[in-house]
Parts: sequence; structure tokens; C-alpha cells
Amino acid sequence: MTEIRIQFDVPVEMRDGTVLRADVYRPAGEGPWPVLLTRLPYGKQMPLLASILDPLAAARRGFMVVIQDTRGRFASEGEWDPWTHEESDGYDTVRWAAALPGSNGSVGMVGASYFGHTQWMAALSKPPELKAIAPMVTWSDPDDGLWTRGGAIELGITAPWTLMMGADVLMRRHATDLEGLVSGVSGLVQDLDGLAGGGYAELPAGRFPAFVRHDLPELGYERSRREPEWARSCTVTGRHDEVDLPTFQVGGWFDIFTQGTLDNFTAMRRAGRSATLVVGPWTHTNLRNVVGDVNFGFAANSDFMGMRGRLTDMQFDWFRRTIGDGEPLELDTGTVLLFVMGINQWREETEWPLSRAVERDFHLRADGRLTPEPPSAAEQPEEFTYDPMNPVPTTGGALLLTDDFRAGPLDQTAVEEREDVLVFTTEPLAEDTEVTGRVRVVLFAATDGPSTDWVARLCDVDEHGVSRNVTDGVVRVRAATPGEPAEHVVDLWSTSIVFRAGHRIRVQVTSSNFPRWDRNLNTGEPEDSATTARVARQHIYHDPARPSRIVLPVVPA
Repeated sequence: MTEIRIQFDVPVEMRDGTVLRADVYRPAGEGPWPVLLTRLPYGKQMPLLASILDPLAAARRGFMVVIQDTRGRFASEGEWDPWTHEESDGYDTVRWAAALPGSNGSVGMVGASYFGHTQWMAALSKPPELKAIAPMVTWSDPDDGLWTRGGAIELGITAPWTLMMGADVLMRRHATDLEGLVSGVSGLVQDLDGLAGGGYAELPAGRFPAFVRHDLPELGYERSRREPEWARSCTVTGRHDEVDLPTFQVGGWFDIFTQGTLDNFTAMRRAGRSATLVVGPWTHTNLRNVVGDVNFGFAANSDFMGMRGRLTDMQFDWFRRTIGDGEPLELDTGTVLLFVMGINQWREETEWPLSRAVERDFHLRADGRLTPEPPSAAEQPEEFTYDPMNPVPTTGGALLLTDDFRAGPLDQTAVEEREDVLVFTTEPLAEDTEVTGRVRVVLFAATDGPSTDWVARLCDVDEHGVSRNVTDGVVRVRAATPGEPAEHVVDLWSTSIVFRAGHRIRVQVTSSNFPRWDRNLNTGEPEDSATTARVARQHIYHDPARPSRIVLPVVPA
């Protein structure tokens, strides 16, 4: 039996004297061992951590493991200020970990979401001992999925994340005040539990009242507008050239940071770095095979990977080559492993995006048709009324909200029955049609107010008529002249799916997806102060001069 030695809450002094604390796991023997480091704000004993980095499994594989609470969280000292210190603290921690007794002097980092971001920040700080990083489900540009998307606030994740992170903040704040602690935490829990029942609807969305009530450091939307220099501490976009090391990136087609993972990968490839990419049919927290309403088959499970073995073992093998004593990586570009939904198969590629994919237009037409042919004559525009006080409810997708809202592909029947959702559908497909790549919808649209949102969603309609979401997006617009049509592009991010023969391709168009994205109140007022709503009258055009359409990257058979 392999003996593993564990030290808890080992102090790590940062350059400003603040002491952070880490648990250190060592295999039996004297080493030396490569070091796997993760830095997270959720607590070193976080249950979900074992599915990302099981320290005992890693130690059995011959790695020393260091798990650290970030600044101001749990056992670590300092003040919790999201994103702010991760670059400098990451540098100091990597150097400390590399010098631990038994270390071979090489450090790799691993983790997901926020603790995927701490890897990027450490890599940007360039500690010489950091040799490889493996970020999972992590953003690139916080204004494309973290704080906002297409200009709309990512309220769905912002609200519960900030409130949940606030529990430790209040415990520290009221450490010597039991009455204040009980009152503060009780109020916070009440707000967290009440989000789905109406709390999400509090206004103004840009200065969310629950954050103000509890005086919490929030996710970043409002502060990023006040302090653009601070926002740089949350951003990887535009800085990839500074990261000169191999990366192993993992994403999910229904993850809230799908496009960020892909953008990080493509940027590293452009920079000439070795970059590996794995994308499954997963959500932000679910790497199993049943996602939403769909069972993608056991091959999709991260513990199987289509007979490739466990995803974590794939990462351990990669780390053995990058920071351990395994055969070094060849000077190649890495590999790409994509799960293609619909046929539910893993496929190995050498690139992303796929150069063989061809963009094809499917046009929004009168009577709810979706056709490859554009309109050849004038067709009456479609109309609907958008009331911010009765928004389209979030139903599936690439999301992470409170547990009341499930992520992934869900039945869209209730959504598509609404009068404020337009639906455009192809005829049943004569043959399988693969869509792999980035999807966009080009809308020629008009609103009668100064501002509104356009939301578009791609769906797969099966042979039984059940419509399930594939991917979607939003764009917030200001109307130069109310009532005048203008061209708007809605970025639906990326996907990989085969629409099977007999299925139909569907596009939904509406103006809300709440509470995933905050509601546009249609007044043009700033989000941090707007509390009054107006009803908007919306028009979608589809004629030869204004061909509204979805653009799909179709992979030839």
C-alpha cells in the first residue's frame, strides 16, 4: 500500500507579508516529485475538487500536490477581492511550491473555472518553475460570458456566485460578533434561496440590491466599468503571447465559458504553443453522460472518454510528460478531441476551428420557414411584443444558475408556445447534417424604443417533434432611430452536432432569456440605475434587401 503524507494549512508568505495556507500531499519516499498546484477560493476540501484534482489519486501517480486557499478565503489571510491578487500571489506560490522538500523543481497547475483562471494569471506572471497549465471551463474575456454576454449582464451566475462567496466574507466580518454573524448569514441565505422566486428580478440589475444589502465584493460588472485597469486582472484575451508553456484545456458544449475555452486554445495555437483541447457535451459542473434531457451515451462520461480512460488520467499522463520524467512532448501543436453530439461520438482532430467546415446560410422566412434559399420577393416582417416584466424564462442552455434551473439540452415546448418567441424551422432533413464550429444569427430588426435585446437560439427538432436547444446568444442594442430596421449579429458561440436525417433545424428569435441574462427594460437607461420598464414592439425582417438568417458551419459528409 502506498503511503501518502499530508500536511494541512502549511503557511505560504506572499511578498506583502500576507500568509496564505495550503495542504500538501506527498507520495511515500524521498522524491523528487513533480508538483501539481491548484489555487481556489472555494475551500481546500471542496467536494467537487476530487473530480478535477483528486490529491490522493495524484499522489499515488507520483505527484506532490499543493492545494491552496486564495487570499481572503477560508484558512488564508488577507481580504477577499476577486481576481485582484491572483497574478502576484500565483507567482509567489509557484516559486514556493517548487522549493518544497521533495519537489523536482517543476510545477504544473490544474483546476476549473475560477481556479482555471488562477492558472492563467500565474502563467502571465512568468514564474520560471511553472512548466504547464491545465485550465478547465475557464473564460478568456470576462465580457463574453463572465460579467456580460453581448452587452447583457450575466445575472444568472453573478447573483448566486456573489451571494455564496459572501458567506465566508460575513463569517470573517462578524468573527467576534455572534449576533451580527447570525443576522448577516441568515439574511444572505434568505436572499440566495429567494433568487428563483423573485429575487433575480430585483432592480437595478447593474447594481444588484442584494449585493448592496450585504456589502459584498461582487463578480465584477459594475467595478469593471469604473476601473478598466482593474478589469485587466480578470482578462486573458490579448495576453496569450505572454504565456510560453503548453496547455491542456477542457470545455463543454453546455458550459458557461464554452467560447472562452475555445478562444484560449486558438490563441495559444496562434502563438505557436503546444495546446491540447478536449470538449465534451458537458455543463460547467457535470462531466457525465446524462446532460439536461439527453443521455449522450456512456462514452461521453469523463470517466470513460470513449474507451480512452478517465479524463483525469489523460491529464496525469500529459503532466508526466510536461513536468515529470515522462517522454517530453514533441514540438507539435497538441491534439484536439471533440464530442460530436447527435451521433454521440468522440472525434480526434488536429485543429480548431475546422478548416473543412463551410458556412451555409439558412434564411428566416414567412410562415415560420427556415430555408437555404433566400427570399426572392418581399415578405411581411414578423412582429411580437416584448414585455420586460414578463420575460421568456431560461430553459436549458450553457448556464450556471441556482439549482432551480437545469443546464443542457431541454424540451423547448413551453418556450416556443409563447407569443413573444418567433420560431423558424426547416423541412425534415434528407440526410445527416453536421454543424461544427461557431454559429451566428444575422437579424434585420427594429424596435420602437431606444434600446432592446435580441436573443437567438439554435434547436434540434427530433422525429417526434421535440425541440431541444443546442446553443444560443444575445446582443444588447441601442436604436439609432427607434422603429428603423438595422442589422444585428447575435453570436451563438460554438457547437458540434449532427442533425440526423428526419430531424429539423430550428431557430428561435425573441428578446429575453431571464434570469440567465438581465432584462433590457427598453428605456436606454444605464443598467446600474434603471428601474422603470416599458413594453417594446419588435419587428424581424426577411426580404431580399434584409435577409435575416442563421449562418451554420457545415462539415461536408
